[in-house]
Amino acid sequence: MKVLHFDCFNGISGDMALGALADVGADTARISQALESLGVGVKVRFEKVRKGGFAATRALVEAPPEHKHRHLHHIEKIVAAGDLTPAQKDLANRIFLKLAQAEAKAHGISIEKVHFHEVGALDSIADIVGAAVGLDLLGAKEFSSRSVPTGHGMIQCDHGMMPVPTPGTAAMLEGVPLAQVDIAKELTTPTGAAILTTVVTQWRETPDMVVEKVGAGAGTMDFPDRPNILRLFLGEKLQPSIEYSDRVWVLETNLDDVSPEQVAYCFESLFQAGALDVYSIPVTMKKGRPGLIFGVISPEALVSSLEEILFKETATLGIRRYPAQRSKMSRESIIVQTRFGPICAKKGNYQGGVQVITPEFEDCARLARELKIPLREVYAEVLRAASS
Repeated sequence: MKVLHFDCFNGISGDMALGALADVGADTARISQALESLGVGVKVRFEKVRKGGFAATRALVEAPPEHKHRHLHHIEKIVAAGDLTPAQKDLANRIFLKLAQAEAKAHGISIEKVHFHEVGALDSIADIVGAAVGLDLLGAKEFSSRSVPTGHGMIQCDHGMMPVPTPGTAAMLEGVPLAQVDIAKELTTPTGAAILTTVVTQWRETPDMVVEKVGAGAGTMDFPDRPNILRLFLGEKLQPSIEYSDRVWVLETNLDDVSPEQVAYCFESLFQAGALDVYSIPVTMKKGRPGLIFGVISPEALVSSLEEILFKETATLGIRRYPAQRSKMSRESIIVQTRFGPICAKKGNYQGGVQVITPEFEDCARLARELKIPLREVYAEVLRAASS
């Protein structure tokens, strides 16, 4: 699956996003054609530049002078008039809706009453529509981003002096991890925040992917200690083998006030409820008291129900839980023909190489009792027969 990662270490703006999309491989001719088809006189050209010693692409939007403050429905009409695919129009409209919702929340008004000032200007419309087209052309199905630096200080807007991030930008960044950068500038603009938060669903510093291409989009400002660029990583998502790997949850609690019988009963209850494994580890607790670490390996879907059993059966006051990636063998039940008769066993296989045979205890124990022979002799016969 194609994925795209935003490395916005110095923030993100509309023109940086558009330049980075072009640099990472989006068809610039098709972006230009899409913008010209809007019928509002906007054009875009792309040029190669250097920012802080790094090569990048700058998106330069040319738009006729105007002094209009548009509402959302005005912008939707502009988008509808363009020669864009349905997916491109939908993404552009979702980005503008994200902006409208943020401005409405910041100013305490309805979406219909929101006046787009700076972001309603033709150059910002071009940035957003161009980004929507570029994102669609790249074909990525999943988007991630590192934490987002906003900058700080005050900037001049149509509303007057505003803090950084502006109220609209701050509203869009709710729930987004932010990064501290000591630069008294607006590093993340409303347009950039809208593009980013509309498509990104995963916030992580580095994605699980095989990088095929890296692109860089240039911003307008220059800084003495860092390149003012936005990097995009385009590639294929790393897909762990479902057959040989999965994610489980480890639940643990420390106990020093339960009897062995209670532990055994809790083991049985947890296994019956779907626990993958249950274990206990002797430990020495505070004041030298003997205790144990009671652990459960749980499927993700059963964490809550298994925790409830732990709370109910052990009277613990707290449970630690953390996810763990599990490597595992593929498994199948087999019947091994032995000189004692057929015996059930499990056959494990790891990626077509390592194989393990595990005799079923109940079958082996039954035969050992019936034939009055040692259990280990039955086990050895199962392994011998399975390997021959």
